[in-house]
Amino acid sequence: MKQPAPRADRAQNPVFSDPLAEVLRPGQSIELLKELHILTRDGRLNQDSRRKLKQVYHLCRFIEPLLDEVLGRRGTLTLADHGAGKSYLGFILYDLYLKEREGARIFGIETRDELVEKSRALAARLGFPRMSFLNATVAESIGSGALPPTVDIVTALHACNTATDDAIQFALAKKARHIVLVPCCQAEVAAVLRKHKNASFGKTPLSEIWRHPLHTREFGSHLTNVLRCLQLESHGYQVTVTELVGWEHSLKNELIVATHTGAAPRNATERLRAILQELNLQELEGRFLKTPPK
Repeated sequence: MKQPAPRADRAQNPVFSDPLAEVLRPGQSIELLKELHILTRDGRLNQDSRRKLKQVYHLCRFIEPLLDEVLGRRGTLTLADHGAGKSYLGFILYDLYLKEREGARIFGIETRDELVEKSRALAARLGFPRMSFLNATVAESIGSGALPPTVDIVTALHACNTATDDAIQFALAKKARHIVLVPCCQAEVAAVLRKHKNASFGKTPLSEIWRHPLHTREFGSHLTNVLRCLQLESHGYQVTVTELVGWEHSLKNELIVATHTGAAPRNATERLRAILQELNLQELEGRFLKTPPK
């Protein structure tokens, strides 16, 4: 028998999907994402913030196994985020991975007092008791009684120019197991290359690499991270260098992840010193070859 056609008023209701459910993790704090301006005040996610959130998740995928390694081995974890700013990274890591893990603690280190106070207030409002914030320079933080004598993980994201080097010195002094760096705006090495450019022409034909101003800037930026990797290797770290996000999103895109194994290549220090001498950068030996403060 032929079935009658369904009445219009019996048609199934349309199914609506929550666009936030497609991108947010279970239990993720909506209030936190609003405070970080990833969500709008009415809880919406625009295209720019969707892309921003995906980039955060991508970075967290690099850091999550480091958290698991330390917690699995020790049961406790301390993470220090240098140049924390609004403590964007620290809050996301705590919210996604650490708020249920009682042995984990995050320290945000920042020199701007107003940002430190805002982060403290936000952590209290969200009920994140194992987040602490310190108004201090790197040198001050190394000897600060507000921080433990050793730190498991040190992060420094978009730390401008020598701030990345300062974070490395902090990590070495605190005997960090893991170091995660996203360097930014490296200008110091390029400035030294530029200062000695004429003398370098008579010393090595390699000076052609940085003869033109644009090449000086770009080569100086690249060379800075090469020297940092050798420095970390000379202190017994295994180093991985990769892209943080696609180049279409940011040119400040290099991610350096270092894990202490204690097995330093025998010639890492010698190669580092040889590069500085060959490129007429001996005055930087104090930065890249110095012993970390105790």
